[in-house]
Amino acid sequence: MKPRQKRMALIVGGLITLGVSTALVMNALNSNIAFFFSPTEAAAGKAPQNKAFRIGGMVKEGSIRRDNLTVHFTITDTAKEVPVSYTGILPDLFKEGKGAVAQGRINPDGTFAATEVLAKHDENYMPPEAQYALDEASKASTKTK
Repeated sequence: MKPRQKRMALIVGGLITLGVSTALVMNALNSNIAFFFSPTEAAAGKAPQNKAFRIGGMVKEGSIRRDNLTVHFTITDTAKEVPVSYTGILPDLFKEGKGAVAQGRINPDGTFAATEVLAKHDENYMPPEAQYALDEASKASTKTK
């Protein structure tokens, strides 16, 4: 093999290796992405049915029920509500009337099966996505009145 052919084979091999490694990294990142949807968007069917996503808003007053380690509650953006079930230990700051974000999948019956629940960290904080969803829902509800 001539030196020119060796160089060309090395360049082609490097490009193939780079392409394969880029494809593997992109696949790994894509499988770990969880997009945010408000309860209004989830109720409208905009949320994926077969993929994990995040849903956030306020925990509805009086909606928390406990069955051993499973907790059932409702997330609302003041326009729509989504029932959530979570098996595990909730964060200490998780309370009714406070902001929360849950990650998981929506079941065929419309219940959101959460694998992770995040709560606000102080009295003034709400996840930006949840705050935006609440603001949009309140704008929509004032337009309809």
